[in-house]
Amino acid sequence: MISGGPSPLRGAGVDELKVHWCSPLDSGQQKASEKYQAGTLDFDGIVDFAREADALGVDSLLMGISYHMPDPLPMIGALVRATERVKFILAYRPGLLSPTLFTQVVNTVSWMSDGRISLNLVAGISPAEQAFYGDFLAHDDRYARSNEFLDICHRLWRGETPLSYRGEHYRIEEAQLGLGYKGGGRPDIYISGASGVAQQTAVDHADCWLRYGDTPEGIAKAAEPLLAQGCRVGIRMHVLSRDTRAEALAALEEMMRDPDEEHRKWVSDFVSTSDSEAVKTSFRLADQAGDDWLSPMLWSGAVAYRGGPALCVVGSHEEVAEYLFRYKAAGVSEFIFSGWPTRDEMRNFYTHVLPLIREHERNAVPA
Repeated sequence: MISGGPSPLRGAGVDELKVHWCSPLDSGQQKASEKYQAGTLDFDGIVDFAREADALGVDSLLMGISYHMPDPLPMIGALVRATERVKFILAYRPGLLSPTLFTQVVNTVSWMSDGRISLNLVAGISPAEQAFYGDFLAHDDRYARSNEFLDICHRLWRGETPLSYRGEHYRIEEAQLGLGYKGGGRPDIYISGASGVAQQTAVDHADCWLRYGDTPEGIAKAAEPLLAQGCRVGIRMHVLSRDTRAEALAALEEMMRDPDEEHRKWVSDFVSTSDSEAVKTSFRLADQAGDDWLSPMLWSGAVAYRGGPALCVVGSHEEVAEYLFRYKAAGVSEFIFSGWPTRDEMRNFYTHVLPLIREHERNAVPA
């Protein structure tokens, strides 16, 4: 083996897929085809969810951001004190906070949690929603701002203070922070988006490019240039498994019974105003799927109700584990999953599917 080159796949503990889950910030997804439950906050339920994720061995919980959800920042501040091992991936949008203040907040949480925080920085998927917050930048300009934002954050984490910066979107003078990131490092950074500017931002400033699902073949093609530049690749999608494929398909049929067509229309209207290439790509894939199946294992029927993350791997526990392992060969190193209901599916996945994935990893190359 050439020194410094990639290592072959070995046994458990080496090159294992990271498997994260999405925390419900509304009341939790009970069915794929029902509207979001907004207007209330069951925080005790979210704490209980996080504690079960902690006990199950979930790597991280993604804390999403959108106008119809509670803000994830104060949620994480409370949840890190109610858990012991699970990490939290904070989804946030550059432009809502100054980079100095954002770095200060993240550093504070790193001390509160012993470093159990990562970042999923999202430039925004809808000009209409961005306007809610007073942000009127176009798509590529939002990524240009994200680049400046991350450049400043990285410099602060590297200890380049006092820091002065003059860019098109940010100007700071002699910035200093008394509290650095715990341990002297920085959080893992994920960048979402399918556009060229999103991918370049991931390469330049992040550890992992995060995208919505596709077939393993589609992912392999998209991931190749990112992997060649040293950036990890992750997928945000859904999963549904049962003891048999027949049971999984029956659960899928029951979940889609009596769909909320008003909610589907709301999603369609929202997507029509989106300037996100990731959103457009996921809906194009769903439109191309015959009978809602992009492949024999990949179901797209919920995308119209839940958007890009709802592309779902469906089958028996063994089938789902084998199919997900194919993504590893395509270059994927981590997943962020959801399910319906999301807590039940999380428990099901970590109990029945993840052990089978680990077995695939152990058997891939003899130790």
